[in-house]
Amino acid sequence: MWIIAGFIEVDDDERDLFVEAHRDLVERARQAPGCLDLAITADPIDPRRINNYERWESWDAIEAWRARADAPDTGIAMRNVDVMAFEVASTRPPF
Repeated sequence: MWIIAGFIEVDDDERDLFVEAHRDLVERARQAPGCLDLAITADPIDPRRINNYERWESWDAIEAWRARADAPDTGIAMRNVDVMAFEVASTRPPF
């Protein structure tokens, strides 16, 4: 399993536009083979920050999705990007 997580910063007046522009991508990704979860959301505290979270069954599933994802070209400048991929060795319920 792979988790891709982190955040993107854009100008605060463009954050909600960026998130909304990715709505269709999120809907399609959640239906993609191997996608366990995916979210691109506005941070509730920082008006510039967009949180990115993805959970995939395999790296092959990620690559297959990226080949057809057709991410929107928003024209919005990303000021800072801190998103990483994490390979999961094991899982268990946290509570």
